[in-house]
Amino acid sequence: MLESERSVASVDPVWDRIVAEAEKAASDEPLLGGLMHSSILHHTSLERAQAYRMAQKLASKEMSEQILREIADEAHAAVPSLGEAARADLSAVYDRDPACHRLLQPLLYFKGFQAIQAYRVGHWLWTEGRVDLAYFIQMRVSEIFGIDIHPNAVIGKGIMIDHAHSIVIGETAVVGDNVSMLHSVTLGGTGKEHGDRHPKIGNGVLIGAGAKVLGNISIGSCSRIAAGSVVLHDVPSCKTVAGVPAKIVGEAGCDQPAISMDQLLEH
Repeated sequence: MLESERSVASVDPVWDRIVAEAEKAASDEPLLGGLMHSSILHHTSLERAQAYRMAQKLASKEMSEQILREIADEAHAAVPSLGEAARADLSAVYDRDPACHRLLQPLLYFKGFQAIQAYRVGHWLWTEGRVDLAYFIQMRVSEIFGIDIHPNAVIGKGIMIDHAHSIVIGETAVVGDNVSMLHSVTLGGTGKEHGDRHPKIGNGVLIGAGAKVLGNISIGSCSRIAAGSVVLHDVPSCKTVAGVPAKIVGEAGCDQPAISMDQLLEH
């Protein structure tokens, strides 16, 4: 089994690069050698390293590292696409965040990436009917990272959450692929209504810092939501909205705003 995992890892360029970066980091800063070895170099795949990292961050007196690691390992074994999504998320952060210079950084240091990967495990638990355990993961992610993502929310891959503080994503929210959002974004409801009550975010959407998208509304693909906006109505694809309440102020400005990360309303 170990030889098989090594064979898979040997054709995994993302994991190979992370290992090389960890080796260099340990050499450059010996005080971090223990962290690099325990979190990365002792593992045979990105999935195993993620399971270890999640367990280290979310463990408490109520739930041990060993149990959390087993849960994460079980999730990755059951749903191989979790590893694909993690690689897409890593690439998204590396490509879009100018503060990210190595693939190693999100895995070890960036709470947006770590919270999304933990959410993915919680979402798998939810779909398996293990709702209380899913709620526990949600609670610990909120306590540790300051990010509250309901395990029933549906989130695509290639997600970049920059800084990530105070992100809230509600129970019936849907987030497409290749979405970028900054800190203090809320995808929430508008009151005490039940049922389908949260936003549906299309592919390639850029959501600026502090934006609030409220209610069961649709945000069209490749649109932009300006920082600080409050969006209460549907937004067509490829448009820019801004204000309180938000209104259409122009076109998106490019084909892929979530990738370009261009948040200027005027040029």
